[in-house]
Amino acid sequence: MGVTAVLMLPLLLLGISGLLFIYQEVSRLWSKSAVQNKVVVITDAISGLGKECARVFHTGGARLVLCGKNWERLEILYDALISVADPSKTFTPKLVLLDLSDISCVQDVAKEVLDCYGCVDILINNASMKIKGPAHKISLELDKKIMDANYFGPITLTKALLPDMISRRTGQIVLVNNIQGKLGIPFRTAYAASKHAALGFFDCLRAEVEEYDVVVSTVSPTFIRAYRVDPGQGNWEASIWKFFFRKLTYGVHPVDVAEEVMRTVRRKKQEVFMANPIPKAAVYLRTFFPELFFAVVACGVKEKLSVPEEG
Repeated sequence: MGVTAVLMLPLLLLGISGLLFIYQEVSRLWSKSAVQNKVVVITDAISGLGKECARVFHTGGARLVLCGKNWERLEILYDALISVADPSKTFTPKLVLLDLSDISCVQDVAKEVLDCYGCVDILINNASMKIKGPAHKISLELDKKIMDANYFGPITLTKALLPDMISRRTGQIVLVNNIQGKLGIPFRTAYAASKHAALGFFDCLRAEVEEYDVVVSTVSPTFIRAYRVDPGQGNWEASIWKFFFRKLTYGVHPVDVAEEVMRTVRRKKQEVFMANPIPKAAVYLRTFFPELFFAVVACGVKEKLSVPEEG
């Protein structure tokens, strides 16, 4: 009996490993089939997350439209994609200059894309502008610029492409948002306001377009950290707020978010919240015990916590 059990254990492990391998291969092929030949628009494709989304969707055989506000960086991304791609399985990306904080040019970009491809199957709203500072020291002009880049820009592009999706009764819109669309953090008033507004808009839009088989998805990670940047030890004093904030600001890697965006498209998920347990607990705390949450946040402000820069 003992010998049989010893022999069965390696076979069991081998079987589990085989099943995991088959699952991964099926998932990879499924991901490719989900975007094969699809017209995919990615805004702010030159950001860390934008580059990873471009890589994942390009490998999957999508017809990419890469938008960014710096032409040289777009060309560098283009060369990077082409250099490792299989020409027989991928399409040449289209590059488009687009600054979402300049609302006046968004309609023209949407028209250019529709004239080129005839439709857009998937729109990934990834562009975002960040700022940190006390509310009374942030100018109203800067507040407006943040709202243009994070709210009015994405919804203007969405509204320009949405009629085509509705008429074809197919399409998916993905908003890459942030945890601050669910809760506010000190010294990020304009940023949090824009993220709350964007999440509210796309939550409403989801219900409006469901009857047309248009899918609206939101992916909300904590902060997206830079490449190869690991959290330092720092000189953190013991406090609930500092422990929470330290966990919150570590964020997730662009590769992980890009892969989640692909899974969201493939499975047509409506909402994804990417965070470790501490930020998730904060969201629930804000919902069910708001007074306690506000007290913890206020405590952090009183301690004059030095907030790390976000990218």
